[in-house]
Amino acid sequence: MSVTEVAPAKLNLALHVTGQRPDGYHLLDSLVVFAAAGDKLTLDAGPLSLSVDGPFASGLDEDDNLCLKAARLAGGQAAIRLTKTLPVAAGIGGGSADAAAVLRGLARMGVPIPDATERLGADLPVCLAARPARMRGVGEIIEPVPEMPDLRLVLVNPRVEMPTPQVFSALQRKDNAPLPAMPDRFDLPALVAYLQTCRNDLEAPAITLCPQIATVLRELRDAGALLARMSGSGATCFGIFTDASAAGLAAYRIGAAHENWWVTATGLAPPPQPV
Repeated sequence: MSVTEVAPAKLNLALHVTGQRPDGYHLLDSLVVFAAAGDKLTLDAGPLSLSVDGPFASGLDEDDNLCLKAARLAGGQAAIRLTKTLPVAAGIGGGSADAAAVLRGLARMGVPIPDATERLGADLPVCLAARPARMRGVGEIIEPVPEMPDLRLVLVNPRVEMPTPQVFSALQRKDNAPLPAMPDRFDLPALVAYLQTCRNDLEAPAITLCPQIATVLRELRDAGALLARMSGSGATCFGIFTDASAAGLAAYRIGAAHENWWVTATGLAPPPQPV
């Protein structure tokens, strides 16, 4: 039996840090969507193993990978092949999305999804669902949101890895206000207007550690983005554009001007098939 799962990039359209627990974990309030750009996981019957290929394979440890931890937590056995097309340590949930894809794949092979998947990381529950959501707490509270419009996005990463703990350590205030109340429905203008009332509280501290992020955001805005923001703890940023043509042109121009950056135009991922 062979199962293939897509691991879509997670984008924090807004990310507010609202507190910190005594155990050190940060409390978040985030509007999350998933882009069509993503990694691919193939699971075949056999003893548990992991092989990695793809343009960002060299950035991963095959012996201590979240995919293997997910399989062990579920108690499943499979030969896992990960095609890594998303940058590593990039603020788009790549590792969590990969692990969630392994859990979905194992479920299709008859292995139940384990409880408390947040033990694998704060992004695991939302990546497991892989659909637009509001994510609160330390990632364990997942709430539905109004249907998203057909977003046309450009994702840009300057190929700088951003370790999440360092970004949180640079965050000066950790008791910020939560997301404002959401409207009952989102069309593109309403979503952009709502997001303009929101923030990514990690953007400023990330820029202090990686000033290139500010350059990425400026390039997205200069290319015509309706809104540009960093995702997660960075360094990947996204721009929302009016349509696919505008996004494609912006991606081409940014990529031509910065050949060493990772740049892609994409839309939203369809939700995964039920397991």
